[in-house]
Amino acid sequence: MQTEEIEIRTGDREQVADLTRQCQAFLNDTGATDGLLHVWVPHATAGLAIIETGSGSDDDLLRALRDVLPANHNWQHKHGHHGHGRDHVLPAFLPPYATIPVLGGELALGTWQSICLVDTNTDNPVRKVRLSFLTG
Repeated sequence: MQTEEIEIRTGDREQVADLTRQCQAFLNDTGATDGLLHVWVPHATAGLAIIETGSGSDDDLLRALRDVLPANHNWQHKHGHHGHGRDHVLPAFLPPYATIPVLGGELALGTWQSICLVDTNTDNPVRKVRLSFLTG
């Protein structure tokens, strides 16, 4: 297995960060052919989504998460910014992992699919993401 950890700066606002280019660059650097790319976020308050970006879907996702997981004080988990408890529930809705087929060294994503880090925790501006290639 070939693996690498990358750092993503999410800053002080909720965001959907497209990781697709970094994932493909990792595959290119490893000389990947056929296999699986496993993406792992070792954080208790972030998740991954395979989603279209750039057409508003990323903003729609954040809005939907705000509707389902409101940033209020109704959460048992109370430390951090206002509503931070919801950030700890996020990985139950958007898991901290994704596995994508790799064929001929290329991500086998659909036309409009992107691999995205979803981060609603504004208390943690830097995230780590582990990329691992498993040869098929």
